[in-house]
Amino acid sequence: MSVVKKKQTKKPKTKSPKASEKKIVKKQLKKSSTEKKTSATKKKTLPKNKSSAKESKPTVSKSKVSEKKLKDGFLPDQYVVYPSHGVGRVIEIEKREIAGQMLEMYVIEFEKEKMTQRVPIEKIKENGVREVSTKNQLKEIFEILTGKAKIRRTMWSRRAQEYEAKINSGDIKLLAEVVRDLFRSDSQPEQSYSERQLYEASRERLAREVAVIEKTDEQKAIEKMETILNNSNGRSDDLESEEAS
Repeated sequence: MSVVKKKQTKKPKTKSPKASEKKIVKKQLKKSSTEKKTSATKKKTLPKNKSSAKESKPTVSKSKVSEKKLKDGFLPDQYVVYPSHGVGRVIEIEKREIAGQMLEMYVIEFEKEKMTQRVPIEKIKENGVREVSTKNQLKEIFEILTGKAKIRRTMWSRRAQEYEAKINSGDIKLLAEVVRDLFRSDSQPEQSYSERQLYEASRERLAREVAVIEKTDEQKAIEKMETILNNSNGRSDDLESEEAS
């Protein structure tokens, strides 16, 4: 009697729930790591956004402005020349609100006049404020003092106005011309009261700048200037006169 064997069918292997969960977790980890890598490469390759570029521009322009101010402007404790007051010293740079605007201003002290003047930085050129002359420029001034005095043949009132305009011009060469033209030696005719006043005003104004340049005091500067005027080869007892234009 033959025995018939039943074919055993193989049951499909079922994955345990734990194994499938592990695979899903591994896939998620791989996906997250690849995403991180791609985002990192994008950050390296992509150009900077517009907002960051815009933020960097103002800082550059601000630094340029500050360098320009330092180059073209004045510093505290620096001597300057204000046309209508002469030599003064910058004691500080302050900020003031005027008409709703914040302005940076130079505070200039004129010690002899016991006066302080405030000038906005933007108005320096407009007001004619300048640096004190150099030693090379001072040589030219002494050359002007050695020249002959030039007196215009006009009424004194008109000449006095011209002298005052030169004194308050802020131009050291024009100031030296007034000192030269109004100076009188002992052998020359005496000056009138108004002439003497203008001469002393121009002499003191010029002497202050000479004193700052040569790092001496005002009286020594006056003595040096008058020695040059007295010993000038170009000076004679007869003053050179010019025709009125």
